[in-house]
Amino acid sequence: MEKHKPYGPYEKYFKRPLDLLCGLAAVIVFSWLYAILAILGAIFMRGNPFFTQSRPGKDEKIFKLIKFRTMDNRRDSQGNLLPDEVRLNSYGRFLRKTSLDELPEAFNIIKGDMSVIGPRPLLVQYLALYSEEQRHRHDVRPGLSGYAQVNGRNSITWTRRFELDCEYVKKITFLGDLKIIGQTVGKAFIKQEGISSETCDTMEDFDGTN
Repeated sequence: MEKHKPYGPYEKYFKRPLDLLCGLAAVIVFSWLYAILAILGAIFMRGNPFFTQSRPGKDEKIFKLIKFRTMDNRRDSQGNLLPDEVRLNSYGRFLRKTSLDELPEAFNIIKGDMSVIGPRPLLVQYLALYSEEQRHRHDVRPGLSGYAQVNGRNSITWTRRFELDCEYVKKITFLGDLKIIGQTVGKAFIKQEGISSETCDTMEDFDGTN
């Protein structure tokens, strides 16, 4: 699989301006919700309501992803963070169930780190584990939602997720993105499917084989 080239006029000329417009609109329209969630997050997370983490973006360029924090910082007697399922409190579960934790990523979209639709940005340490084909998921900007998210999200295997990511990258169209947006609303906010894997409250770590 060769490095991705824009499929058509939409991807080449219109996708980024539309992303910027959507990001700005989200921040303006939901400014009241950002304020409420920031206050609630500071209370329930006992401190900073935001979570930032380095993630690889387009061409594997590292950027800082921003989300609302869903796990607190509780540690054991040795100072190590407790397991995810312990730190994922009821408020955090609510944010994940409704996907409200993703709202601050609108700022990443405005900045140009992300797109509304694209492969989800994963952990930096996974870069060394990808196959040559899987690396092509980074030929485009990562997305707030994506083809894999509406076809299983955390309930599918990593292998299948990457297959879907690469399938999306090969042919990016306006109607395709519009369909994914519609499916995202249906699955994340109405059906609330695929939030967890079968064995984990979030998603198992990728080890290069699963």
